[in-house]
Amino acid sequence: MLPSLRSVAVRPGGSSIVKPNGSDGPHVFVDDLECIQLYAQDHAHLTRSLRLRPGDAFTACDGRGSWRVCRLGRSADTACEPDGEVVFVVPVLPKLTVGYALIKGGRPELITQKVTELGVDAIVPFVAERSVVRWDIERSARHIERLRRVARESAMQSRQVRLPEIGEVADFRCLVSQEGTALAHITGVPISLQHPTILVGPEGGWSAEECTQAPTVCLGDSVLRSETAAITAAALLTALRHGVSSSR
Repeated sequence: MLPSLRSVAVRPGGSSIVKPNGSDGPHVFVDDLECIQLYAQDHAHLTRSLRLRPGDAFTACDGRGSWRVCRLGRSADTACEPDGEVVFVVPVLPKLTVGYALIKGGRPELITQKVTELGVDAIVPFVAERSVVRWDIERSARHIERLRRVARESAMQSRQVRLPEIGEVADFRCLVSQEGTALAHITGVPISLQHPTILVGPEGGWSAEECTQAPTVCLGDSVLRSETAAITAAALLTALRHGVSSSR
């Protein structure tokens, strides 16, 4: 398991601090840090599931890099009260993206949950040549909305200050045309930040044609299931970005 990683933030005046680490209580997302209003489900989670009481601390975040310490309101009219300045966490570069070919069952949710915990910036489902699963327009919209909810819950649990981007199901050709994109493949070169976007193929593997469309990078010497490969790619990329690991 990777150790907890802290991102440096900036206060007005220049002193540095870290992103939320749990010492100030649970973490929630809100729309506006100046006029904080908790979503009903988040208020219920804080008060019923976590049993916070009036005056107890938690952190609120706008999902775009800014957060502040708050306290649960002491009256029915005040859901929460700010108890600290707004802090902006400087984004860590490069931007990391993990894409995965559509797979069966609840595994897209598992991938989304875990790569969000690890701190990737974007998650991209796509259709590959050998993909068995295909989402029609209605089903795609429903699944993407579900994945965004999973990412939000996972980002709250892991104290992320930015919600990962999760777009519509992408076209493989568009993805590989972007600079810095590589395909996960056991015969590839060692993974590095030269390729901050890693695409994981379907259970049937990449076609010969697809393998010619982008460089390939290796995630290790084991044959991994699709969901394991996506999580491994995220873990390796975030470790490289934070200097926990180095490419050879």
